[in-house]
Amino acid sequence: MGLMYTKLYIDFDEEEWKQISNDPIVFQTIKDDVTLEIENTSLKSSKLNFKNGGKLNMFRVTGRFRLTWDNDDVL
Repeated sequence: MGLMYTKLYIDFDEEEWKQISNDPIVFQTIKDDVTLEIENTSLKSSKLNFKNGGKLNMFRVTGRFRLTWDNDDVL
């Protein structure tokens, strides 16, 4: 399982992602090889490439967002 914290809200392109749950917040890719660039709390930028059907979980935690994903969903 992957884990990353960010202070920035992430915008998800409606042509690549759909929100499948509100509590907890879960987004799922609707295309293959979807790239998501995330700046973590240390200001380091990372790119994740998701497979079609890959999921990203997002939890709000005291001034930042906790992102988790299953490593099998990432290319």
